[in-house]
Amino acid sequence: AGESLKYHATRTDQNGQSRAYFQGRLMQCRNCPKKHQCMQNPEAANHRKGKGRQVSFTLENKRLPNYTDWMKHRVDSQKGKEIYSHRMSVVEPVFGNIGTNKRLNRFSLRGRKKVQGQWQLYCLVHNIEKLANYGRLAA
Repeated sequence: AGESLKYHATRTDQNGQSRAYFQGRLMQCRNCPKKHQCMQNPEAANHRKGKGRQVSFTLENKRLPNYTDWMKHRVDSQKGKEIYSHRMSVVEPVFGNIGTNKRLNRFSLRGRKKVQGQWQLYCLVHNIEKLANYGRLAA
């Protein structure tokens, strides 16, 4: 009927698409002669807790691919899956062990040389621990 709708919110629906929601004011819809054609439940405009006309639009995502999309594509490829499967056997458990078990969440020294020395001490302890636990030869 020529009335404007007020922007309400933008939310993601169950399909993962962004939707913009708009709503008419209740007083606009209450006296509108076209409310029976416009609203699914025109009686909602007649009581105090009702709502006016509600409309939502799907927002099209027309952005260009970024670096995150590029990396997702690389990791999801066959070669990427092969490389990614080796991560747990290479270096990540080392950082987990040093950060969690040895509780190194920040360095206590300042300066590049001192921090490098502290890091090398933690790595040395990690390697000695590996030798003590797993380095024994089977008899």
